[in-house]
Amino acid sequence: MTRRIRWGVLGCAGIAAKAVIPAIQSSRLGRVTAIASRDADRAAQMAARFGIDRAYGSYEDLLADPQIDAIYNPLPNHLHVPMTLRALAHGKPVLCEKPIALDAAQARELLAAQEAAGVPVAEAFMVRHHPQWTKARALIAEGRLGKVRAIQTIFAYYLDDPANVRNQADIGGGGLFDVGCYAVNTARFLFDAEPLRAIALMERDPVFRTDRLTSGLLAFSQGRQLAFTCSTQLALTQKITVLGTRGRLEIPTPFNAPTDQTTVLVLDDGRDLASGGREEILIEPADQYREQADAFAQAVLSGTPLVAGLEDAIANMKAIDALFRSAVSGRWEEP
Repeated sequence: MTRRIRWGVLGCAGIAAKAVIPAIQSSRLGRVTAIASRDADRAAQMAARFGIDRAYGSYEDLLADPQIDAIYNPLPNHLHVPMTLRALAHGKPVLCEKPIALDAAQARELLAAQEAAGVPVAEAFMVRHHPQWTKARALIAEGRLGKVRAIQTIFAYYLDDPANVRNQADIGGGGLFDVGCYAVNTARFLFDAEPLRAIALMERDPVFRTDRLTSGLLAFSQGRQLAFTCSTQLALTQKITVLGTRGRLEIPTPFNAPTDQTTVLVLDDGRDLASGGREEILIEPADQYREQADAFAQAVLSGTPLVAGLEDAIANMKAIDALFRSAVSGRWEEP
């Protein structure tokens, strides 16, 4: 019988309830067996909803539970590092929501703690586990687009609730941390390279003080560029276009691909503006959260290398740090 790891979940975040807990409960290699919240009643309600065995009114009580094999940390951004460090102090592997830290220096603290604990830690970029992304990178590697020179990414939604953590600047809210990080991560993945410099234009909400509209450029070697826009106060939009010398690739639903529907990659050789060279590549339905959970469980159970470990997370944070610095300085900044 295949062993399944026992997950503990810190907090009752929306992403946990909507996507991650259901994915783990249906995964091959894991099951959520405990959940904690500072509100014991809320933890109990979430446990009953998802058939979770134990509910705690304290994060520390869950971390000390010897029957928990791994931790999922979807707490507000400012608690990602402190609670992941606490989990590592208990010897627990951690899958932590993005952004894994508020800056690269904090992420490096996690790397040192992970090395001391000797257990896996990963940033929960679930997109790395969806087959549409592995297919996109394979098409680039095969030369189907020629030399890839540019990526354009848009990720936006509208949210003006002041109580939402995404609108609270002092705990790591704002668009760049919440969704702009995906643009940075996926460009690094598709280019298979790290940016050399960054520049950003950022507009902040006058009340929340969070960045509600950010556009940025990342310059990579060989003249390659990422241009992106992210927002917490624009119409719901997701789209990526990858431009090469012999074609373009469009990923219409790059980040929140439906679990029960075929996704489509659109490849066009650019022969005309009427889509004369258009080709649709169908990708079978996949639950990227379930694939993420099983990949992490495999790393815990057998030491299988992570799809992306803390070194990758640090590199992503370095680019984000540079974008924040540039928004203040008005100049190009190096990661």
